[in-house]
Amino acid sequence: QVQLVESGGGLVQAGGSLRLSCAASGSIFSSDAMGWYRQAPGKERELVASIASFVTTYTDSVKGRFTISRNNAANAVYLQMNSLKPEDTAVYYCNVRISRWSGTNDYWGQGTQVTISS
Repeated sequence: QVQLVESGGGLVQAGGSLRLSCAASGSIFSSDAMGWYRQAPGKERELVASIASFVTTYTDSVKGRFTISRNNAANAVYLQMNSLKPEDTAVYYCNVRISRWSGTNDYWGQGTQVTISS
């Protein structure tokens, strides 16, 4: 079983920065995807960024502003968010997707609120 604990959300002004952290327990391989999703009020949850085997993926709206990184030894994933915009306001969720011969499972953190004021 994998448990995820997030931290780092908050309220900042537009143009500011935040760094989200997520610590995971359990057996996680570097090939397992770790990532961040977000959900704004009235919208569906969307993938923000993910990293697996050192390959990163970003949604177009955050490219050049957000950077995802991970510490495999610590089972941790981070999201550095710069040049924040009001439209980045959402609850951000840490995700780990574990793929084994027995199947694939998604694990989620509790979510952390990010609010950007204009």
